[in-house]
Formats: sequence, structure tokens, C-alpha cells
Amino acid sequence: MSEDLGLQWQAAEAVAAEPWRNGGGSTRTLWVWPAGAAAADWRLRISLADITRDGPFSPFAGVRRWFAVVQGAGVNLAWPQQAQALTPCSPPICFDGAQAPGCSLIGGATRDLNLMLRGVAGGLVKARPDEAWQAPPGAWRACFCTGAGHLQTGHDGLALPGMGLVLPAAAGTPPDQQPWQWTPASAEARAWWLWADLGATAQAPA
Repeated sequence: MSEDLGLQWQAAEAVAAEPWRNGGGSTRTLWVWPAGAAAADWRLRISLADITRDGPFSPFAGVRRWFAVVQGAGVNLAWPQQAQALTPCSPPICFDGAQAPGCSLIGGATRDLNLMLRGVAGGLVKARPDEAWQAPPGAWRACFCTGAGHLQTGHDGLALPGMGLVLPAAAGTPPDQQPWQWTPASAEARAWWLWADLGATAQAPA
């Protein structure tokens, strides 16, 4: 990854998978902020989950949770008042982490991207190939991709390998205000934009 662009690459497979206690899958924590924060102290967490069997999500009180299916046939999520089917073609959804839904697999194991925010404003957006994307002014941002592609950052660009996260090398540095653009190297490669306002405090979910 180019240091000149102030970016770093976090390959998913370089992060150890943490098995769930219920045996239904595992999670790879790709990034947390503040760096090194304990489970009760982080304000932003990005993770990749492999779901291998049906079961409920774990609750996260006080956390706003963004969720996207990135590989596999998808999942059905069910809350007391609603249900929603999600596939890799679906836009990400956002919900109160305390209201943990039930989860059933549509057709086998899936891999899912999670952005969890505790008192921080942020979002997760599916990237449209060859279409410029601009984060809110002053926001920290990152890009997750499942396959190889090209990330254009203003006048500069770099090739990204598959299945990982590209993000600023230092969270405290002033964010680049140039738009980003993703061009996949294959029809199967997908990407998602992540952003967060690390300098502001958002209201936690009720």
C-alpha cells in the first residue's frame, strides 16, 4: 500500500478469526477506534463475520449497527415487527444493535461486513463501479472490497487486492477531501464505502 497516499491495507485473512460461543460462525475484527480499545470502550468497530448456521445475533446495547452481506447467498433477518432478506446485491441496512435480530441463511454460509458505531455518526454505502463517492465534509473514510480492483483517490490511484479494508494510515490526520472511485477488476468484485465523523458525538440508539 502506498505510504504517499497516507493509506494502509488490512487483509481480512491476515486477521485471526474469533469463533462465536454459540458455534454459529466467527468474526475478524479489521479495525477499531480508538486503537487498542477494549470491547467496552471502542467507539467504532469494523468486522467481517462468517455465518455458518442459523441463530440470533448478539445484542450490542448503545451501538448503531450497519450490516451488509458481501459473499454467499444471503440471510433473512427477523425482528418482532419485521423481517428482511439481504443478499450481496442489497444495500446495507442500519439498526439498533440492542435489538438483535434472528438470522437464517438463505442458501449456505455467508460473509458479512459490520460497521458498529458507539456515540459516533457514520455510515456504510455500497460502491457503484466507476462512480465517484464523496464522504461528508471532514469525515474519516475507508473502502472494503471483496475482489481486486482500482481505487481512485482524487488525482492518485492504487490497485487493491481482494477481501480487505483500505483506510487512512493514521486516524488523527486531516482527511483527504477528494472524491473516491472504485473500478472492479472482475464482475464478481464488490466494494463498500465506510465513513465516520470521529470528531463529533452522535446520540446513541434509544
